[in-house]
Amino acid sequence: MQDTFIQAYPKLLQPPVAVAGLWLAHGDEPLLHQWLVDVLRPHWRAQNYAIKRIELISVKSWQEVLSELGSLSLFDDASALIVTGNHKPDKAVITELERFAQEAQTGAHGHSLLWLTSKQDRRAQSSKWFAPFAQYGHVIDCNLYNEQQRQQLLQIQAQQFGLRLSQEAWQLLMSHTEHYLLSAYQTLWRLSYLFAPKLVASGSDISDASDRSGTSTATSKSIALDITDLQAALVSDAQFSVFDLSDAMLAGNSAQVAKIIFQLRASDEPTTLVLWAISKDMRQIMALLDGQDPQALGIWRSKQGLYQQACRRQSKIQTAQWPKLIYHCDQAIKGIVRQPAWELLLQAALELSGKRLFMAK
Repeated sequence: MQDTFIQAYPKLLQPPVAVAGLWLAHGDEPLLHQWLVDVLRPHWRAQNYAIKRIELISVKSWQEVLSELGSLSLFDDASALIVTGNHKPDKAVITELERFAQEAQTGAHGHSLLWLTSKQDRRAQSSKWFAPFAQYGHVIDCNLYNEQQRQQLLQIQAQQFGLRLSQEAWQLLMSHTEHYLLSAYQTLWRLSYLFAPKLVASGSDISDASDRSGTSTATSKSIALDITDLQAALVSDAQFSVFDLSDAMLAGNSAQVAKIIFQLRASDEPTTLVLWAISKDMRQIMALLDGQDPQALGIWRSKQGLYQQACRRQSKIQTAQWPKLIYHCDQAIKGIVRQPAWELLLQAALELSGKRLFMAK
């Protein structure tokens, strides 16, 4: 049986789970490997498995794996082996793994083998060594192919932490932690201790709750968080925040905008976060100039006056250059262009405030 991680993970969170037999998890995202081990471990413990790890340092290491699977502790019902490394089994070992998987299916034994390996392409998946896992075991594709999958996984983790993020908060989190699953997960972890410490202490900590109950389940209570709450978890030593920058830009206070940008730069504020704040306000203003309703755009009533004030300073001709400017800022942040990112961010922030450094050609 073959599944993607996003398909398999929610199923493994719910009991009961039959863990005997062959498991293969392939992918280049180490965090997904760890989450898979974490979600299987409580099932192993609940079924009295002896959990061991073996690293494949050569093809011969598979003999150690087979030997371990053939032994049975007097104090445990079965063994669960976590195998790491990319050395493929030879023909003899493949035959033994196939026999092992078939016996697990018939209930002849309850041993479990989880092999964590790097991403396997289609050619590798058509190899003979892959067949026993695909035909008689469980193959889990531990790769993320787009941002939507990353957010889906993070939403599951947020539920485990007892958190519910607003749509705006999710947009900020995904933008701020661009393509980095671990960074986003760590931010959720900080949020859980900032805003849901009682939930964490009483069972929303995944590993502790899993060990007690035998499965990893989300707490029945949850804390709703908005974009302001998320900002508190984004570590910053700046005297100003990107929200102060937004207010100054919308108010047309170009001197304050420059002061805040310089302070954010001096305190090493993430450039991705600054660009997020600028581009968000630019998109809102362009939408308002197109006649869209501010409430439908999700603009807080307390800030609608500032946005209307900003719209009066702009025109569709002027804002037509904004998407290109945002794109150049993004390229500078990623190092694709040589122009300093902070220089372009200052230009964009001043543009929004109504102060143009360069005339459009």
